[in-house]
Amino acid sequence: MSSEAAIRLSDDQLIAWLRLIRTDGVGPRTFVSLLNHYGGAAEAIRALPDLSRRRAGKAVTIVSEAEAERELTATRRFGARFVARGEPEYPKALAAIDSAPPLISVIGPLNLAALPLVSIVGSRNASVAGLKMTDRLSADLGSEGFGVVSGLARGIDTRAHLASLPFGAIAVVAGGLDKLYPEENRPLFEQLCDRGAVISEMPFGWVARGRDFPRRNRIVSGLALGTVVIEAAMKSGSLITARFANEQGREVFAVPGSPLDPRAEGPNGLIRQGATLVRSVADIVEVLRPLLSRGPEQLKLLESDGGHREQPLWDEADWLGEAGPAAKGPTEMPFDGWAEAPAISPIDRILSLLTATPIDPDDLARSANLPIREVNLALYSLEAEQRLDRHPGGKVSARVAGA
Repeated sequence: MSSEAAIRLSDDQLIAWLRLIRTDGVGPRTFVSLLNHYGGAAEAIRALPDLSRRRAGKAVTIVSEAEAERELTATRRFGARFVARGEPEYPKALAAIDSAPPLISVIGPLNLAALPLVSIVGSRNASVAGLKMTDRLSADLGSEGFGVVSGLARGIDTRAHLASLPFGAIAVVAGGLDKLYPEENRPLFEQLCDRGAVISEMPFGWVARGRDFPRRNRIVSGLALGTVVIEAAMKSGSLITARFANEQGREVFAVPGSPLDPRAEGPNGLIRQGATLVRSVADIVEVLRPLLSRGPEQLKLLESDGGHREQPLWDEADWLGEAGPAAKGPTEMPFDGWAEAPAISPIDRILSLLTATPIDPDDLARSANLPIREVNLALYSLEAEQRLDRHPGGKVSARVAGA
């Protein structure tokens, strides 16, 4: 299936596509192989029972027409629509990766994806300094004509979406559009539906599982010309996104941090591996602007080598011998903690926002969403416990062990 071919699916064709991509053992690469081999989804579905018996020795369970129709109806009632790879509205950058989802469900105008996009990702447990850098980069990228894409997670993702809403904000979710995670971002989700765009490849009603988050991450990176990492642990979903970006032929950027802050280990490591160090938006624009000057043909420069073939994200059934390696079973990849975080005390919340970089208590109160009086009481307690340093101008920082 060529991503260059301009197509428009009828409802009958869309239902056939839904049935095929929702069938067990059919991931993006298998879908493309079957469509190319049989000339259409309906024809591939008719061939699957015999194929599965010959290749796998067992029957395959194919999604029924009624089930696909129910998903189509529910998606449209929710205010979303399906866009197929090959249709004019499908994002060209995403279509350029070889694991591009055949179908995406979308709320909001996808013409935002025609903007040059930058993905911004980072820690859910972000510091105030990291959140402020996210605000600045997202807004400055908007002023430079770029949209911002992220994953609607807590922390860095949330701030990237909020700061880019006036310019072009796109969220990619790991579950169905109706099964939001985390639920606390419901107001942000509604703002994105009204003023930005939200994308999912998962079935309507699907509750995200662990391995769905890396799947989402390859879309976050695939939509963008480059990915910026702001604070990330060494084993985190943010670094998976950066790895996808590199494998998809996209640029990787990283904001450096204190070697004493574990949240800086990820971006500092990326810089050591060759990622572009980011001090301001100028460092990003300097790298990406030459791509934009080449015009629409720029996307031909974005060539994917297939990404994580050694760790498949799908249980692809290689019925035709050309869909790429099949997974032995469900593949779980590490990511930056998607389980609901337990409630923490104001002191622990404030301590989690502090780094070795001095910050103003007012900024701390805004990021912690706490009254300044409560923040000051917590700061006094931390100072008494010798976990806090004070600086000229009233700024505070986390005390560095051994300092």
